[in-house]
Amino acid sequence: MARRRATGIKKPPPGRLRIVAGNWRSRLLDIAAAPGLRPTPERVRETLFNWLAPRIEGARCLDLYAGTGALGLEALSRGAATTVFVEKSALAAGVLKSNIEELGAEGATICEADAIEYLRKIPVKSFDIVFLDPPFAADILKDLCRLIDERQVLADGARVYLEHSVAKIEPELPGGWEVLKSEVAGQVRYSLVAPGA
Repeated sequence: MARRRATGIKKPPPGRLRIVAGNWRSRLLDIAAAPGLRPTPERVRETLFNWLAPRIEGARCLDLYAGTGALGLEALSRGAATTVFVEKSALAAGVLKSNIEELGAEGATICEADAIEYLRKIPVKSFDIVFLDPPFAADILKDLCRLIDERQVLADGARVYLEHSVAKIEPELPGGWEVLKSEVAGQVRYSLVAPGA
């Protein structure tokens, strides 16, 4: 019988989320039992934050459709200055708030709101990194990117992370936006994008 090789990485039990690296490395956090909640897999987060490594220290982040907060919490763990978590579900926002309190995550702000409405109201040049991981069924990445571009909410040199189902075609991006990196993991396609100047 073949033995499984030990990797040194413990898998979290069902209903828990593990921070991959940084100040809160290996901390396990609760996941709300909200319909459609889909945490970004650890392997994807590890790759994404390797891409973002030169930019994460001191960054101002926006975790739109925050859900579990996996992306924004990982950013804070790795040295981001602030993360705004936007989540419409009261249940998911409540569990996220508890996790933030448990971590003592300074720089974290939760906004219980619709993502589109939030984007229409925030000040310009607010964010260095934006995480866009809406529910796959919503199919709204194109509209979100267009609104972000129109509202000019990105600081100079900002990066935008996109996550969507491999079953969908890649979203049309605003003029001047460029895909820097793109990978597939299982049923997830994820990309890092440099918006136009």
